[in-house]
Amino acid sequence: MDYVSALVPPVVMAVFFIGVVRVIVKTQGGAAKAKEDAAVDAALARMEGAGKSSTGDA
Repeated sequence: MDYVSALVPPVVMAVFFIGVVRVIVKTQGGAAKAKEDAAVDAALARMEGAGKSSTGDA
């Protein structure tokens, strides 16, 4: 019975990990994808704009 107690934690963690990956994959895309992409693009544009203005002053 020691082998059962030794195998339970890795099996439980593997099942949990597979579940997390499936949730992540299922939530990608969908109706909010364009909105999320636009938010990321806006954040990147702000970062690039801030970087250019700070290097232009020096």
